[in-house]
Parts: sequence; structure tokens; C-alpha cells
Amino acid sequence: MVRTVTVGLDGSRESRAAAEWAAREAGLLGLPLRLVHVWEPVPDPVAQAPLLGAETQQHWTERVPREAAEGIRSRHPGLDVSTAQLSGRPADELLDAAKDAELLVLGSRGLSGIGGFMVGSVGLSVVAHAERPVVLVRADQQAADEHEKDPVGIPSAATPFRPVVLGLDIESPDEELIAFAFAAAVRRGTSLRVVHGWNPPPHYAYGLAVDLELHAELARRETVALAGVMAPWRKAFPDTEVAEESFYGTPAGHLVDASRTASLVVVGRRVRRAAFGARIGAVTHAVLHHSIAPVAVVPHD
Repeated sequence: MVRTVTVGLDGSRESRAAAEWAAREAGLLGLPLRLVHVWEPVPDPVAQAPLLGAETQQHWTERVPREAAEGIRSRHPGLDVSTAQLSGRPADELLDAAKDAELLVLGSRGLSGIGGFMVGSVGLSVVAHAERPVVLVRADQQAADEHEKDPVGIPSAATPFRPVVLGLDIESPDEELIAFAFAAAVRRGTSLRVVHGWNPPPHYAYGLAVDLELHAELARRETVALAGVMAPWRKAFPDTEVAEESFYGTPAGHLVDASRTASLVVVGRRVRRAAFGARIGAVTHAVLHHSIAPVAVVPHD
């Protein structure tokens, strides 16, 4: 079965931005685009209301993906675009749709031009449980935002892509996560910026403020360790420029800063099959809510 780039569509501004991003990504990947619209049934008494009856439900269920598909086909000629209308709980239906997708793309409501995302309950639930990578796209995301500005400082989709940023935990680096970030950089023809944040072990913490030599030694160790993790990947992708950055402090803040000049931010989510259920993780959660660039969350063991 040929995988697709699948996008959740509800007619909102953020889902339309997600659909446009997904169309561009499908073009880069050479894959079909699938627009999925989920209608959550309303209780029978409400459904009998004139404005929420069966005819109205059918109208919007068909109209939203149809009009979106028509617009995308006109803006992305040659792209294979299909639609699906599903009924049920949005999170459940989107998770099911994601199983056969290369990527699942969702929209997130922007807080402001620099304020990042507002990820709703459906988006968080999907990210926490999806078995495939999920990309969150801001409502005001434009194609030019992923590219460098032109020589006179004007945003342009005709200039080279900005770097792909990878948030990496070097204590448990996952190959699937790293491979995803490299592949994203390669198909954009851009560089990969690897961001690692570290804090000293608890038994060092008390003396660290006054012991600058100790701090410098710990920083050097983290930098060397990061270089060691990335060395085989540099050999595997010799044509991709890689910048490795090891920072003191929580990685979330550094990743959010890096997102301001990124085309895509890639972070991981550890798959947990324990009885207490899935979770996103503090760093990924913070990046989802505050990143300026689109965020890809890659699940891994």
C-alpha cells in the first residue's frame, strides 16, 4: 500500500494552513495527499434542530474537504489529492487514519505572530497516541516562512529552505528520530541543526555556580558526547551540513529559540506501553506550544 501524507481538516484557518503545508510536503516526498474530515455526531435532540439537521451535516461534511481539495489541486498541479469523510470522535478517527500515513498533519491555533501554538485537546491526544509522525502547523504559517529571506530582506518561497532543527537526547538517541530529521533536511536541500540541552548531575549542582572549571569540563564532555552520537550520521549523509549545539539548561527553551530560524523542528516522543497510558514528555509539550516553525513529533521506542 502506498502511504499518504494525511491532514485533518475541519474548515478552520489552522486546518487550512495545515493542508497547504501537507500539500507542499507531499510534493517533496512524491506521495499522494489525503484530506480527512471528521464529523462528530451530535445527540439526537440537537440533531433535530433546523441548523444542525441531517441535511446540514451532510452539506458541511462534503463541502469542507471538496472545496479544500479543489483549491489545493489548483495551487499544486500534478499532486494526487483525495478526500475522506469520517464520522466519530475526531481523535480516534485521526489516529486510525494515521496508521496508513507517512505523516499526519494537524493545525494549531497561533497565539500571536511570535507566541507559538495553542494545541487543543484533540491535537494533544493524537500526538500522545499516534504510531506515525505527527506535524503541527500554525494557523498563520506561510510557505515563505520556511525559507530564507531574499537579498533585500523580503520573505520568499523561492529562496533556500531554512535549516531543519533536531532536538536530541544524547543519553538515549533514537535512530528513527535522527533518520527522520536527516531525511527532512535532505529533501529540502538544507542543513541540519542538532540542539542538545544538558544539566549537571545532582551531586554537582551545589558547587557549579562557583566552580567555572567544573562547568567548562561538563560542557566539554557533553559536546564531545554529542559529536560522538552524530559522527556515523555525518558519514551516512556526507552532503548534508550538520551543526551541533550543546547548551547548558533545559532543551525546550533552546529549541524554541532555534525554531525562529527553522523550516521544521523535529522532536521525539517515547512510546510508553505501561498501564498508566501515553504521554508526550515535558520538552516536546513545551516545544509544541511555543515553537514558531512547524513541529514534527516522531514516536520511538
